[in-house]
Formats: sequence, structure tokens, C-alpha cells
Amino acid sequence: MSFSLNAKHESLQDYLDHHAPHQPEFHQAVIEVMEDIKPVIDQHAIYKEANVFERLVEPERQITFQIPWQTDKGAIEVNRGYRVQFNGAIGPYKGGLRFHPSVNTSVLKFLGFEQTFKNALTGLPMGGAKGGADFDPRGRSEQEIMRFCAAFMQELYRHIGPHTDVPAGDINVGAREIGYLFGAYRRITNQFQGVLTGKGLTFGGSEMRTEATGYGVIYFLSQMIEQHDDAIDGKSLIISGAGNVATYAAQKALDLGASVISLSDSSGFIHDPEGLTAEKIAWVREHKAKSGGSLEPYAKEFGARWHPGKKPWGLEADVAIPCATQNELLGNDAESLIKNGIKTVVEGANMPCTAEAKKAFKDAGVLFAPGKAANAGGVAVSGLEISQNRQNRPISAEKVDEALHQIMRDIHAACVDEGTRDGKIDYSKGANIAGFRKVADAMVAQGIG
Repeated sequence: MSFSLNAKHESLQDYLDHHAPHQPEFHQAVIEVMEDIKPVIDQHAIYKEANVFERLVEPERQITFQIPWQTDKGAIEVNRGYRVQFNGAIGPYKGGLRFHPSVNTSVLKFLGFEQTFKNALTGLPMGGAKGGADFDPRGRSEQEIMRFCAAFMQELYRHIGPHTDVPAGDINVGAREIGYLFGAYRRITNQFQGVLTGKGLTFGGSEMRTEATGYGVIYFLSQMIEQHDDAIDGKSLIISGAGNVATYAAQKALDLGASVISLSDSSGFIHDPEGLTAEKIAWVREHKAKSGGSLEPYAKEFGARWHPGKKPWGLEADVAIPCATQNELLGNDAESLIKNGIKTVVEGANMPCTAEAKKAFKDAGVLFAPGKAANAGGVAVSGLEISQNRQNRPISAEKVDEALHQIMRDIHAACVDEGTRDGKIDYSKGANIAGFRKVADAMVAQGIG
């Protein structure tokens, strides 16, 4: 892609290499978005005059801190904590916290950058952020996880607040961890505030937060299929992952008449030709909650097929929904799906498809929905939780689900409006442009200094 926004650099990659060296995930996210929004910037002098591009790809604030904490055996361990407050032009920073050894600046900048556009698409006043720590909770006791959360909040509390930055959960940060983090915040500050989302229902949480991302993915998929004069009823789905997003996407797909034939984890995937059922999905959730182990026992329990060390992208189906992690679906995986007749791909995780995979889908005419649009349901319900906390007034599960469904319809409509060219819809382009316009216009309106 030619790059003329800054004469000091010959290409966008040259710019990124100079300003954000050794950050491949962040580079990937920026390049993919810029391919779509650069023409919009070039067409509007005000965006260039305000230097929106350079301001948009540089986080407004990056916080890195040490987290010393004590194990059950009395040893002192030290982890590194992060909060990347990427862009707050349209509202308080909003984005998850991730506890995983892979957490680093590149991963969090990519996630925060994507979160900025995702949050803008929801129509709710939320800026983009991401954070976490390189802490691995696997094999840790309950007390160790609680102590780590308290130690993490000892620094994070300085940088968050209900009108400043409202974190949520992410990988390895679920309801338990959010509870420990909120408890630490309350004890440190002596304030009961809606400073985290994903809280328990007994202390300010929202109905349906656990289900929201997975349900939203299927609501978006349904809109895509209906837009193209078809229905989700009767479609076969390949889903990767076995966490909340994957299992609740599977559950909602079943509710709408689809068949789900796979789930996966890091050790392999299950192929269930007869299709998952509510009972089978409940078994997966319980198995993962109790042991966190491989899905292999599912095959013995339900007579399915277990494929160790492999991914499900060689199966035949109508729809593929990668819900595990970034860059899990490679170019050769995309070619396999295309060969096997896949018609639609919807990202349930954040950037699970590589650039090569996305190109293959586009070239083959496969309908493709990016994560920033399709998996925005989780942060949308987090936004509703913020509203509930400010009003001190809970909302019923039925009303939350209704609001979630409408938000996903609105996101789909925005993608169609901005992404339709010559009768064809490019959902990635539509999502990127729609999110960009909202953020960029707010940045320009607020000036600098």
C-alpha cells in the first residue's frame, strides 16, 4: 500500500518499524485497517490537517508496572502489568484485562487499537483500551490468584475510574478474577463504583454478560445471511475454541436451528457429525470449569471423533466461526475451507484470521465478518452495565438481550452502509470505515492542546 501521509516515511510498514519496532501483532492490525481508511483520509483534508492518522495509531497512554506477589509457599514472584489506554475521544477507555504469558506491548496495542473501532461501532460512548499481565493462572491455587489480583490492583487503581477507564475481563480473567479485582479496588479506595464490568449480579453486574459475545456473534451472522436472502436455520457450523464465546455461540446457533459440528482447544478438536446439543455444550462447560483439560473425553462420552493436535478447518460446513485466539486460522486453513465449500466466515475471537486467510476469503467471494464488528456484543453489554451502574438500576435479562440484538443489527447496518460497492458488501471495509469516521470526527472536533 502506498503511503503518503507522512513524507518522512516511504511506506506504512516503514512508519511502523520506526515508531513501533518489534510489534508484529500491532503492525498487522494497523495495516489491515489502514488499507480501508486511507482513501477516506485522503478524501477529507480536515483529517489530514488534524494528523488523525498518527494520533490514531499512537496510544494516548501506555502504563507498565511491576507486580510483586507471594505464593502459597512464601516465595516472592514478580510479573509485569500493563494498561494501554488507546483512544478516549468518544468516551471513557473501555477494554478487557488478560492474564496470559503471551501478554506484551504488541498484543495489547493491537487489541486496544481494534477495541477503539469496535467500541465506536456499538454506538455507545466508550473509548478503546486493553490491559493485563504476563501471569499464568494455570496451576495456581485460589489463594494465589486472589493475591495476584490484589497486587495487580494496587497499581492499576490509580489509572482507572467510572469516568476514566472501565476495564472488563478477557482471557483468564472471568467472573472470579473480576470479583477479586473489584474487591481490591473497593478496599484500596473506600469507594463502591462501577469501575469494572463483568461483575457478579450481587454487586452491580449485568445479566447476560457471560453469554453476550457468543450470542452477538450469531446475531450478526444471522443478519449477514438474511442480508443475502437466506436463513441460518439448517446451516452447519464449524466453531473453534471451547470457552464462553465458542460455547454460547454454539448454544445460540442451536436455538436458531443451525447445527454445530466442532469445538476445539489447544490440544485438538472434536468432530461431532451428529451435531452438538444443549446437553453436550453443558458438558463442555462443566468439563473445562472443573479440569481445564483436553476435550478428548468428549469423544468417548458422546461417540464423537477426536483429532489431536489439529484444527477443525478441514471439515465441510456452511459457516466457520474461529473463537479461540488471534491468528489461529492461516492461509492454508482458509484454502481448505474454501475447497470444502464454506460460504461464510465470522470472527468470534479478536483477529483470529491472518491477513493471508482474509485475502483468500475475499478472492473466493466468501462472506467475511471481522471481529471488531461480529464479536462486539460483549463490550456492548459491558457498556450497558456501565449505564446500569450509573443509574443504580438493574435491567432484566430479556431487555439486555433485546438491546444486544438491536446493537448487533445496527453494527451490521453500519457495515453494509459503508462497505457496499457495486452491489457487493465488504464487511471489513464497512466496519473499519464506520468505526473510523466516528472516532476521527470526535478527535477533530476536540482539537489539540
